[in-house]
Amino acid sequence: MKRADIKVGFACNNHCTFCVQWDKRYKYKPRTLDEIKKIILDEYNFWAKYVVFTWWEPTVHPNLIDAVKYAKEVWYLQIQIQSNWTNFDKIEYVKALIEAGVTEFSPSIHWFKKETHDKQVWTPWAWDRVVKWLINLRKLNCLVIINSVITNDNYKEIPLLAKLLIDLKVTQFQFAFVHILWSANKNKDTVVPQKSKVMPYVFKALDLAKSNWIPAYTEAIPYCLMQWYEWAISENIMPETSINDAEIRTESYADYRWSEWKSKWVECSKCIKNDICEWPWKEYPDMYGWEEFIPIK
Repeated sequence: MKRADIKVGFACNNHCTFCVQWDKRYKYKPRTLDEIKKIILDEYNFWAKYVVFTWWEPTVHPNLIDAVKYAKEVWYLQIQIQSNWTNFDKIEYVKALIEAGVTEFSPSIHWFKKETHDKQVWTPWAWDRVVKWLINLRKLNCLVIINSVITNDNYKEIPLLAKLLIDLKVTQFQFAFVHILWSANKNKDTVVPQKSKVMPYVFKALDLAKSNWIPAYTEAIPYCLMQWYEWAISENIMPETSINDAEIRTESYADYRWSEWKSKWVECSKCIKNDICEWPWKEYPDMYGWEEFIPIK
């Protein structure tokens, strides 16, 4: 099922050290409700039946509920909200989103320890709010899909974070390797870990998820580092997605990743997974080289 990613605005109430689009909050105004409605209808006519309202923080947009209502009226089959979840004061707002038509929520939580989480997102009490709302979402029987960014500060906590998410009974979770752009690039010496050092902790987290029958995935980690865990490579199951960003509309997120964002080593052609592997973010080898990516033969 084709998915439409609609960025309703570019303001955000967090200031994450690993943010990949930091500058847009200062350059662009929120889209008007009429602009959002037009995109919703256009994407539906382009065969999208799944819509995601996202970045930077959609819940700060004053017309989010009206946008969700319109998406439901247009007959989208699935409607998701991606959020950092620090902008919620009352459970009534979540109930209003559900009544408007939201079918799944995708909050982000990145650290097991609240002190580390709050420090890295630069927002006091952020961790407490996210956990509170995760509990409330499960009480409301919502589908909860978690995304956590892997950084140098949190990768050793990943198994503990997975255990927390399992205990909170989330529907699904994913660990995405940090993309080295904007804030993440400016802070790369402290934010970006070496992937081979990360993998033992990722594997422990995936083992925990599998033993508890909870779907769990990774993003931006090539096949050569995921042997025996290929089932957890999220790029294999990502739906075809169009992205409505600030300046442009991208018809295919998959094509864009392959052509613009990922980088291939000459030795990759010797790997049996070369034709289906997306390789690492292109900025990563500039930091750590290619030696840890050993072709599968």
